[in-house]
Parts: sequence; structure tokens; C-alpha cells
Amino acid sequence: MSAYSALTAAGYRAQVRDKTTVFFTFAFPLIFLVVFGLVFRGRSVEESGFSYLSYTAAGVLSWGVANAAVFSIGFTLMQWRSDDILRMIRLSPAPLTAVIGSRYVLALGVGLVQSVLFVGVAMLPGFDLVPDSRWPLLIPVLILGITTFLLLGVIIGSVADTPESVAGIANFLMLPMAFLSGSFFPLDAMPDWLQKVSMVLPLRYLNDGVSVALTGRGDLADIGWGALGLVAFAVVFGAVAARTFRWTKSS
Repeated sequence: MSAYSALTAAGYRAQVRDKTTVFFTFAFPLIFLVVFGLVFRGRSVEESGFSYLSYTAAGVLSWGVANAAVFSIGFTLMQWRSDDILRMIRLSPAPLTAVIGSRYVLALGVGLVQSVLFVGVAMLPGFDLVPDSRWPLLIPVLILGITTFLLLGVIIGSVADTPESVAGIANFLMLPMAFLSGSFFPLDAMPDWLQKVSMVLPLRYLNDGVSVALTGRGDLADIGWGALGLVAFAVVFGAVAARTFRWTKSS
């Protein structure tokens, strides 16, 4: 517990000191919200009758939270391994669960602040998002989403050895996934074959769960389906992360 607390505190101090990263972590999703809000203001999706904002707000929030979880731990593990910090932790009594657990708590905190800030801005005049009465269900859905994408970040941070490779792999996965999963464009307006492709992407399930909880676009079964999908991907990513994790560049 002392190792876990020390790593969490150290990670928090390092995170808040990096003002540029903090700014873009929270500002990046808001920029997309503003852009899509202005472009699609007053428009609705013919196939469903819901406004574009009900899709894009939930989708951008999902992508922003997932993106932050992936990049944060991916860069941290790569940098700690490069600086031999992981090797020193390995020689200490601290277990691997303390390393990952400390980053997990920080990712949950960042995701919570991101969500509150994002929803608050989306409710301002001009965006006019009205959260559905089921909005409390947003919390467990986001926790599952952060868990899933944090484990994906562990895989990326374990196989990448430079900041450039972390950014390259993460962007290669996250940007196409955002478009194919409906974060930036409603899946209801996409071809059927593309909607089927999205079923093999974890962000699709996070988008679905967040959409239902935040905007009411769907029913409770959709939240359950999204949660089950995230759990399945978390199990797979966790198994792969356990096999690929490296304390040093060679082992």
C-alpha cells in the first residue's frame, strides 16, 4: 500500500507539473465539441431523428476519455523503462499491481474531470445538451471504458521504446477507431457494412454506453451490451498486456 501511495502521489505531481499536457488533455475534446457543435447546430440525423449533437457530444467525450487513458500510461511506461525507473521499482518490494494501479487511479481522476468539464460546456447555450435522466449510469460506463483503454495503453507502452513510436502506434489505433466507431460521425448514417466493422472496435461499445446514459439515445439493454463489450475487450487487453509488459528494454 505504501508503494502504491508513493507511486500515485509521484504520478500526480508529475502530471500537474506538465502544464502543456494538462491543457491539451482537457482542451482537445472541447475543441472538437465546439467545431462539431457549430457545424451541425440545429441538424438532426434522418435515420433516427436525434440531433447530431446527441451523437457527437457522447462520441467525442468517449474518444477524449479513451485517448487520455491510452496516451497517459503509454508514454509513462515507455519513459519509465527508458529511464530505468521500472527496473528500480522491480528491485524494490513494489509489485507490478502497484505500478499499474497508481496509473489507473490517476486515469480515473482525469476521466472524471474531463467528463464534468465536457458535459458542463455542452450544456451551455449554443450547444444545449440536456442530459438524460439516466446520466448516473455514465459513471460505471466510463470506468469500464477507462479500464479497457488503459490496458490498451499498457500494451502500447510495453512494445514502444520511443515517444515517437508511442504516439505513432496510439494515433494509428485511436484516430481511425474514432471515425469507424461513430465518435465523429453518426453510425446510423453509415453503410451497414461499416456498422458491422465497428462491432470489433472497443470504442464502439464505449460510445454506445455513453450515448444512452448521457443523451437517452437507446435503452438500458444498449448500456448492458456496451458494458459487456468493454469487459470482453478489457479481458483480452489485460491478457495481452500481461504477456507484453517489460520492466527493461530487454525483459
